[in-house]
Amino acid sequence: MQIRPGSTYPLGSTYDGTGVNFALFSSVATKVELCLFDDYDKETRINITECNTFIWHIYLVGVQPGQRYGYRVYGDYDSSRGLRCDPSKLLLDPYAKAIEGMIDSDASLFSYDINNPADPTARNTADSADHTMKSVVINPYFDWGNDRHPEIAYNDSVIYEAHVRGMTNLNTQVPPELRGTYAGLAHPSVVSYLKDLGITALELMPVHQFINDSFLQAKGLNNYWGYNTIGFFAPHNAYSSSGQRGQQVNEFKTMVKAYHDAGIEIILDVVYNHTAEGNDMGPTLSFKGIDNSSYYRLVEGDERHYFDTTGTGNSLLMRSPNTLQLIMDSLRYWVTEMHVDGFRFDLAATLARQFSDVDKLSAFFDIIHQDPVISNVKLIAEPWDVGSGGYQVGGFPPLWSEWNGMYRDTVRDFWRSQPSKLPEFASRLLGSSDLYRADGRRPIASINFITAHDGFTMNDLVSYNDKHNDANGEGNRDGDNNNRSWNCGVEGPTDLVDVNELRSQQMRNFMATMMVSQGIPMIDGGDEVMRTQQGNNNAYCQDNAISWTHWDLDDRQQDLHDFVAKMVHLRLNHPVLHRRKFFDPSSDDASMPQVEWFDHTGQVMDQNDWNNYNALTLMVFLNGHGIPETNDYGDPLVDNNFILIFNAYYEPLMFTLPGDEYGRKWKLIVDTHDQYAPELSYEGGFSIMAQGRSFLLLMSDDGEDSVGAPNPDSAASDDSSKSAPSAESASSADADQNSEESASADSLAETPAANAPEATAESTSEAPSDSETDGSEANESETPSASEADAAPSSSDESSSPDSDASANQSADTAPSAQ
Repeated sequence: MQIRPGSTYPLGSTYDGTGVNFALFSSVATKVELCLFDDYDKETRINITECNTFIWHIYLVGVQPGQRYGYRVYGDYDSSRGLRCDPSKLLLDPYAKAIEGMIDSDASLFSYDINNPADPTARNTADSADHTMKSVVINPYFDWGNDRHPEIAYNDSVIYEAHVRGMTNLNTQVPPELRGTYAGLAHPSVVSYLKDLGITALELMPVHQFINDSFLQAKGLNNYWGYNTIGFFAPHNAYSSSGQRGQQVNEFKTMVKAYHDAGIEIILDVVYNHTAEGNDMGPTLSFKGIDNSSYYRLVEGDERHYFDTTGTGNSLLMRSPNTLQLIMDSLRYWVTEMHVDGFRFDLAATLARQFSDVDKLSAFFDIIHQDPVISNVKLIAEPWDVGSGGYQVGGFPPLWSEWNGMYRDTVRDFWRSQPSKLPEFASRLLGSSDLYRADGRRPIASINFITAHDGFTMNDLVSYNDKHNDANGEGNRDGDNNNRSWNCGVEGPTDLVDVNELRSQQMRNFMATMMVSQGIPMIDGGDEVMRTQQGNNNAYCQDNAISWTHWDLDDRQQDLHDFVAKMVHLRLNHPVLHRRKFFDPSSDDASMPQVEWFDHTGQVMDQNDWNNYNALTLMVFLNGHGIPETNDYGDPLVDNNFILIFNAYYEPLMFTLPGDEYGRKWKLIVDTHDQYAPELSYEGGFSIMAQGRSFLLLMSDDGEDSVGAPNPDSAASDDSSKSAPSAESASSADADQNSEESASADSLAETPAANAPEATAESTSEAPSDSETDGSEANESETPSASEADAAPSSSDESSSPDSDASANQSADTAPSAQ
C-alpha cells in the first residue's frame, strides 16, 4: 500500500478512483493513527505524520469503497481540564459518510472505570474496537439522471412527518424484505399513497446515524425516534435493506430520486444540538476522544462537566469554528450530494446559543443566511430547548419557518371548548401575524400542526385525558402531563357508538381547521388513518406496533383518510386558503374586505364580541376575488369566496349567512358532522345549522369560474373515493330562522384577527405542551417546563356510558353552559 501526504481538504474520507484521502481535525492530539479493518476485523494501524492547521491527513493508494476504518487519538487525558484523548478507544470519523455496526453496552466504550465513577482518575484502558461502530469509505458516484429539486413554494406545501420504519413495517403492499427501510419507503405503493393524499413534502424523523442506548437495550427497548446522532453525514444503517458498507448511501439516494420523480420533496429532521456521547458519564465514541473542548460546551471553571440545554447530557459548542464548519459541511452535503430539499432543526434554540442566551444574531444564523446552497432550501426550526429563555416561538430571523407551538395549543383548546380562546384562535387561523409580521416574515413562517411525533397522536388526543406510558418502563413518569386533550367521555378505546362518532368528528375538525389555516400544514404520519399509540405520549423507545402505522383500515379509518385527502386537495386547489401574504385590512377595496368576521347572527363582530369570555363560535368570510398576489406567470390570482363556520359549542346552532354583498349563492362543501352530507346550496342572508362541535365550509356558487384555480366542483369532491351514503341532510336554506336554538346570542358572540386586537406573543407565550425524549441518559424534553394550562376534564368527570351524542357532548363539555 503506497502512502502519500494527502490533503487537509475535504475532511473525512474521500475516494477519487485511485485511492482515498483521509483528513481529521484535532487541536489537542499529539499523535493520530488511522486504523483499517479487513473482512476478518484484523486491524492495521497507520501513523499519520502530516498535520497542518490541526488537520491530520494522509492519502492511501489502492484503498477502495467499502473499506472500514477508525482513528486512535493520542494526547492528554485530564477530564478536569476537558481533555479526553484516549487511544484505547476506536473513534468514528465525524465526517464518515457511512457507518457499520452498532455499539453494545460493553464497559470498554467508557474511558473511566464504570465501577468507580466517582473517581475521575480511575481510567478504563480496555480496547473498544470489538464493541463499537466503524466508519466506511463510500463510492460518491451515483446516477441521478435528470433528478432535480421540486422547489415547491412554501405556501403550496403540505408536510407529512413520518418515520422510515413506522411508515412501512406493517404495510403489506411493501415486500417483507424491504419493510422498515429506505427501499421500502421508496416502494411505488408508498410514494403513490402520499401523492394521492396531496402531500408535497415528506419530513423524515432522524436518519442521521444514531445509536441505540445501552440503558434501553438493558430494558429490551430500542431508540425508535433517533434523536441521538453520532454521524452527521451517514444515513442510519439499520434502515438499509442492501448492506452497511456504503450501500445505505445509494439506497437513500434512490429513495430521494423516487420521491422527486413524483414531485414530492424530502425534508430531514436533523439533530445538531447534541450528540450521542452524553455527559461526563457517557461513552467515548468520536468527538470526545478527538477534541472534546472544541466540539462540546463545557461548564466554565469545571470543564469535567458539560453545559446542557438539550436535556441529553451535552450541547455542541456553537461558537467553535470547527463545530460550525461541521454543521455547515453536513447540511451542504445532504443538499448537494444526497439531494434533500430542506431541514427541520431539532431544539433549534440551542443552535442560537453562541454564548448563553438565545440570539437571533448568532454566528449560526449568519453562516446559514450567507450560504448560497443552504439558504435556498426549506429551513424549519423547532423553536425551543430546555435552557433558560429557550421558548422562542416567533423569535427566529427571516428565512426560517417554525413549528408553531402556539397554533397547536390554541386549536386544541378551542375544539375542547376552552373559554377565552377566540381572539387567539382567529390570529392563528390567519397565519399568526402577531408572531411573524414584525420582522418581515409571512404566513409561511408558521408550520401549523395539531400533533407531531412527540405527544399524543390525533386519535389519542381525542381518546385520552391522561398519558399511559407504562410500556416505557419508567413508571409513567416520562412524557408531558399537560396535553390539552379530551377523551370525549371515555378514557381509551370504547364500543360506544356516539363516543366514537364524536371522536371522529373532532379529528375532522382538527384536520379541516389545519387545512383552512394560513401557513404550512403538517400532518403527523398516520393521523389520517387514526393511528394510535394506546395513550403513550412519549413513544421514543417503542420500535414496535405501538408506534408503527397499521394499514388494515376499518370503515372509520378509511372515512377519515378520504376526508383528509379531500381537505388537502381543496386547500391546494384554492389559493385563498394558502396565501403568500397576510390579510391586510388597509388595502381592502371599499366594497369588499379581504376578510370579515361575523357572529352567528350574521352581524359583523365588534369589540364586545371579541371580548366575550365564553365565545365558542366564529364565522369568517375569505375574499377570493381580493387576493393581492399574482401567479407564477404574473397574472392576478382570483379564487372563489369562502365562508368558514366554527361551532365549538356542544349543541347545534343556527348561523345566518352574510348578506348578498358578500355572495348571492353558496354551496356547502364540508361538514365535519357528516362528511358525506349532500352539497346543498344556500342564498346569502339565509340560515344554516352547524351541529355541536362542527366546522362548515361554504364556497361561492355564483356561476363564475375561478381564475388560476381548478374547477371548484372537482376540487371539493377530489379524492373522495366513497359514494355518499344517505346522510342526514343539512338544514335547508329556507329553514325556520326562529327555530329553537340551544344557546343565546349574548353568550356566543365571537372575535377576529384582522379588525380586532391581535393576540400578542407576550400574552400567549405558553411553553409547548408536548415533550420529546431522544433516548439519552435523561429524557429530552423538546420544550421548557410547560406552564400550567386549563386542565382537560378528568375521566371521573365524564359520563362513562353516554347513550346519545348529545349526552356525550354535554357530560364532557368544559365550557360554561350558555344560558
